[in-house]
Amino acid sequence: MNSESNAEVEAVVSAREAHARVFAALGDPTRLKLVAVLCAGGAFSIAQLTESTDISRQAVTKHLLVLSAAGLVHDTRAGRERLWQLDPRQVEEARRTLETIGRQWDTALGKLKDFVEREG
Repeated sequence: MNSESNAEVEAVVSAREAHARVFAALGDPTRLKLVAVLCAGGAFSIAQLTESTDISRQAVTKHLLVLSAAGLVHDTRAGRERLWQLDPRQVEEARRTLETIGRQWDTALGKLKDFVEREG
């Protein structure tokens, strides 16, 4: 394999690993809820993110760090507070990935249907 092919393979593997981190992060109900809140737009402090839940600030912080590692959120400093915002790029990439999987699934089901109809 030439170096250009190696680079392409590495890019695909890297993208798949990034997708896996995103979907793993979104697989937790608490993190999914945090993403939904952050989708409202704006920057939220830990206090704001915990005020309507029974989850501790420490737990929310840990969940936000997982979301951050997956590239779904980022924080900025505002004095002593950290303000958290959604990074829509990873959410959009996840959506595109699910659409691709959906199209592949539709194609596979179409082939199965054609096979069954021919054999039936």
